[in-house]
Amino acid sequence: MIRDPKREVGQVSSTRQYTGRVISLDVDEVRFPDGSVGSLEMVRHPGASAVVPLLGSPDDPDPELVLIRQYRYAADGYLYEIPAGRLDAGELPADCARRELMEETGYRAADVQPLFTMFTTPGFTDEKIHLFLATGLEAGAHQREADEFLELVPTRLSRALSMIERGEIQDAKTALALLYTAGFRLG
Repeated sequence: MIRDPKREVGQVSSTRQYTGRVISLDVDEVRFPDGSVGSLEMVRHPGASAVVPLLGSPDDPDPELVLIRQYRYAADGYLYEIPAGRLDAGELPADCARRELMEETGYRAADVQPLFTMFTTPGFTDEKIHLFLATGLEAGAHQREADEFLELVPTRLSRALSMIERGEIQDAKTALALLYTAGFRLG
């Protein structure tokens, strides 16, 4: 079969417009599946990890977990979330999950198991979040960053699921991680 380079999808070229502390912005020329070419603005992100921290046993039919209530400027207020943060250069996602759990909550996990990896908003960013389940938690001191304003909210899984249903949990990674945990890892 002869390959037609005009029909291959993907990046044709990329021009960096901005490089920041957390993200970069590129304007990419992209060949689409129909052979046409167009420009897309793409937010580049190094990726992140997030973790569902179980305080109790995963065998408990309604385990207690740790949510955080965190101020988010972009959301114009506070959001309920699971601990999460950006991958450092060369850092493994599981190590990032452990680090973020400790930094934000003070808890250290005896075990961190992968749940799945998700794209956050693939229409304009390449950001992926690796989701984990943490068990065997041991309390300690947190090491929050200067821009992290949060409180710990121990919550039963059943209550967290009700919070999703009522729209009180609006953070997508948190809602999806909790629903996945309830549907496929516990019970």
